[in-house]
Amino acid sequence: MFICPNCGRRLTAGERTAGFRNIPRGCDRCGFGFLFELLDDYYPDPTAAFFVCDREARVISCGKGSFELTGLEEERAIGRPVRDVLGLRFADGQDPIETTLEWGVRVMGKQVHVEAEGDLPEEATADVFPAYDEDGGLLLVLTPKR
Repeated sequence: MFICPNCGRRLTAGERTAGFRNIPRGCDRCGFGFLFELLDDYYPDPTAAFFVCDREARVISCGKGSFELTGLEEERAIGRPVRDVLGLRFADGQDPIETTLEWGVRVMGKQVHVEAEGDLPEEATADVFPAYDEDGGLLLVLTPKR
């Protein structure tokens, strides 16, 4: 199972790469350059917001639902630490972003307070998925509580 962080489309494929070359599989619907492997079936809420980060937890792409949740244009978020730009404070005091980056595991269902720059505070549930490639990184999915 794979999911596109840009449009949220889920698809099933047998390989992480496109064809015989070592090029990451991209989204055939929206054209986004790479997908995240889920390992299990995962159904994000329609209001979920997607953020792709590099191995240093800096935002490299804001996908589906990100503007609706945070009010941030992608240009204001790219290259900045995701914790800072989104004002993330996890309810249990632990940091699932760090856990995912360090251990390469997914962390699901963590409660988080989101206070993006210039936006109203929001409570959400965070799901964090590692990038299973040599570049590292992660996919952060925030589902607002409404």
